[in-house]
Amino acid sequence: MNLVYKNEKPLLRIAAVFSAVIWLALVVGTFGIVLLYLLLGYLFFLFAHSAFISHLKGSGVRITAEQYPDLHERLVRCCERVGVKDVPEAYLLRTDFFNALATKFLGRHFVVIFTDVIDALEDQPGAIDFYIGHELGHIHRKHLTWRTFLMPGSLLPVVGPALRRAEEYTCDRYGVACCESSADIRAAIAAIAAGDTRWKTINVDAYIGQVQATNGFWMSFNELTGDYPWLTKRMATAVALAEGREVHHPRRSLLAWMLSLMVPRVGGGAGGAASLLVTVAIIGVLAAVAIPAYKEYQERARFAIGYSEALSIQEQVTNYAFENEAWPESMLDLGYPEPLVENTQSNFSIDLYDGGMIGVEMGVDADGEPEYIVLEPTYSEGDITWSCYGQNVESKLLPGDCQ
Repeated sequence: MNLVYKNEKPLLRIAAVFSAVIWLALVVGTFGIVLLYLLLGYLFFLFAHSAFISHLKGSGVRITAEQYPDLHERLVRCCERVGVKDVPEAYLLRTDFFNALATKFLGRHFVVIFTDVIDALEDQPGAIDFYIGHELGHIHRKHLTWRTFLMPGSLLPVVGPALRRAEEYTCDRYGVACCESSADIRAAIAAIAAGDTRWKTINVDAYIGQVQATNGFWMSFNELTGDYPWLTKRMATAVALAEGREVHHPRRSLLAWMLSLMVPRVGGGAGGAASLLVTVAIIGVLAAVAIPAYKEYQERARFAIGYSEALSIQEQVTNYAFENEAWPESMLDLGYPEPLVENTQSNFSIDLYDGGMIGVEMGVDADGEPEYIVLEPTYSEGDITWSCYGQNVESKLLPGDCQ
């Protein structure tokens, strides 16, 4: 059985290429400053995530050969079946949620099974293998490892949500590989759909039949912009895989496809709201880094233009001094039509001062004092040397020869 869903790899390539381009542009465009913010973001996430891991270790029940050996045996057997060499730490955790999850902290993987799952499937424990296998799929496919790098690509319309749904289908295939029977798969997914006790009386065929209602505009649009396939489709796909059958889902609405191209990924449900907030926060952080960096880049470019024009005047001043044995008194002496050379496009002006000094007025600083690039000549033993420095100017804005 091929454990990877057919669409995951091509979608992963698209997201990876797009993400690599965006990260490269951010690093180059912010002169590497974005890396510092990413480090700070990682440290913030590390401390926040440590709270959950600490709660898990301090309050959860670790599954071992001595503690719930039946569950530990299932975990080890599933790892062997799907090719996970290092058995992750696994815990039982009491919550108000009916689910399981995989997470990663400081390079170590964890599988968490919520106690409601174990309690609900007490009469059909084989169904627990589906949950274990699904979470092992996230670990084996490195979904958690690459999530940060793929973040830019995951925001793409259509592609981002499709990749997340493909990952879920892949992990369901891992769950199927761990289960002994189709009945276990049906029970596992039915419990998610119908609840702790009602799943026992669910008509699975009728539930799978609901897939036919997913082809309308609203059903299509909300699936195309969401992170998870409809559970009816997951049930139909998983059962067909276990029974060796092909499954064909209804075509989605063309209008929904077109509209979803305009909607960046923000996830679905409560997770979608959180994803939207995270996205806005990330955009805000990147804007806070990129906009000042770009403005600084523009200023440095403007100072470089002013310095370049001053160098051409410097040469004229040198020639004038040697030819006339005196310093020019104004730009008029150098043949300019006005006593002040102004560059309106780059917003600076150049003037001559006593002793042949050239001053490039670039604007004013935060205190309202004028900012200058100054080129000052020194005559000694028949030769003229020049020095360059800034007045009321941050050194980082000055060209290298002026610092």
